[in-house]
Amino acid sequence: MLIIGERINTSRKDILQAVDRRDVKFIQEEAIAQVEAGADFLDVNAGSRMGSEDEDLSWLVKVIQETLEVPLCLDSPNFSALEVSLKVCKGKTLINSITGEERRMEEILPLVKKYNSQVVALTMDEEGIPDNVDRRLKIIEKILKKIAEFKIPKDALYVDPLVQPISTNSLHALLALESLRQIESFFPGVKTIIGLSNVSFGLPKRELINQVFLPLALASGLDAVILDPLDKRLRANLSAAKALLGKDDYCQEYLSSYRAGRLNV
Repeated sequence: MLIIGERINTSRKDILQAVDRRDVKFIQEEAIAQVEAGADFLDVNAGSRMGSEDEDLSWLVKVIQETLEVPLCLDSPNFSALEVSLKVCKGKTLINSITGEERRMEEILPLVKKYNSQVVALTMDEEGIPDNVDRRLKIIEKILKKIAEFKIPKDALYVDPLVQPISTNSLHALLALESLRQIESFFPGVKTIIGLSNVSFGLPKRELINQVFLPLALASGLDAVILDPLDKRLRANLSAAKALLGKDDYCQEYLSSYRAGRLNV
């Protein structure tokens, strides 16, 4: 299970303020805390910075890389912000994201190829987000054909079935889980990813919903997740779920987490 830390996002007030005042120490401490909590990648998002996203995203990348050697997930729909940030990235990258929209694939996939990046693909297209699994599978098929045209290896792709809030439709979580199962069945070897906190948007005690949904997603075939790695109960639940689902040989990770005190929640 690939863990991507979500906290460096200018939609969060403290991150926004840190970017405004160019507070290097604050950003670096936030990055270090997530890596120490187990994040494999750090998601970096300056999308709320209308008019200065290019500069702000590349600044965040540089600041993080000054103190850490950690792969980065560049979270932006903006071609120019992605390009300027990829130019300063020193290590492994994950572009977040493309969609099944022809224009977006033609725009972003050359960057994926040029910078040897991985890429997240959202299961939506010109018609929006599908309300059923079959349409999502058709979009994935289209995306796979397109990345093959660009000679991008299939293992560079992470498919996001798009978790939507259960606050707007009580069946959204079930749709996402079924999508994960069907992706694993119809597209063997294609990796999946979700933004975990989307499921709880608009609800109180969001962390409770997130903590319960993650093991369900893992059981449905999930490979990677964007989450808050500082949520100790969430990480403990993940360790237990991996042990129960046969994804932790001889419970080594679970025992290691126990010895390190990470299960004390």
